[in-house]
Formats: sequence, C-alpha cells, structure tokens
Amino acid sequence: MPRDFSEVYLYNFEDLKQGQTASIARTVSEADIFAFAGVSGDTNPVHVDHEFAASTMFKGRIAHGMLSAAYISTVLGTKLPGPGAIYLSQTVKFKAPVRIGDTVVARATITALDPEKRRITLSTICTVGDTEVTVGEAQIMLPKR
Repeated sequence: MPRDFSEVYLYNFEDLKQGQTASIARTVSEADIFAFAGVSGDTNPVHVDHEFAASTMFKGRIAHGMLSAAYISTVLGTKLPGPGAIYLSQTVKFKAPVRIGDTVVARATITALDPEKRRITLSTICTVGDTEVTVGEAQIMLPKR
C-alpha cells in the first residue's frame, strides 16, 4: 500500500462537476446471494430457500435489497468520486426485486457540491433493464489529498 495516498485518488474535489455520473454493472448469481447471506447474517428464506420463496408474493428467490445498495457503494468507492471517498450517508428505497441472473446497473450522479465541507451529494439508482430496483441519495466527503 502506498504511503503517499494522493496517488490513490481518482479525482480532486475541484475536478468534480454537477451532473457527472458513473456506473457499474453486475449480474447477480446464486453464489452472490449465498455469499451476501453469509457475510451479512441475513438468511431470510426469501433469499436462500427456493421452496419457501416460491410460496411468497415474489414466486421465487430474490436477492437481498442491500446487495444492490452494495453496488452503489462500489460505484462511489471505485469510480465517482472513487478511492479515498468517505461515505457519510445513504438513503435507499427498494422498488422492485432482483432475481438470480439479473444484471443490476448501479449509477451515481452528482447533484450538489459543497466546497467548504468538501461534501458531494449524489442521486443513486440501480436498474434491471428499464426497471428501477433501488433509488436514493448519498452524501460523500472527499478529503484533501
């Protein structure tokens, strides 16, 4: 790991602009769901038990909503603003289920910049095709290099 962390950052705060956006795409696998259940401890049968999930309103297993939210964290920590960003807050509204085999596109768009506090507000959204599966807002702080 470098001692001079300035080489880690993708952006200086001053390089960021309102409307700037970044995204990632991930296809959800059964292994992802079981790994998330193991790491989080959330073994709700709607995620891990096909027979149980088939009897629910979803008619089958669905991914954890927070798995999609984790993809938002991926965008913020690796792309915009990128490495070194400090996650301050996130709101998330779950709008539709994600199923095994779905490709989730997580996107973050800068909506406001506060130079005095070096804070960035971003709208966050995850989609599967044309369907919004999560929407929200994140606030990030970008420390000085």
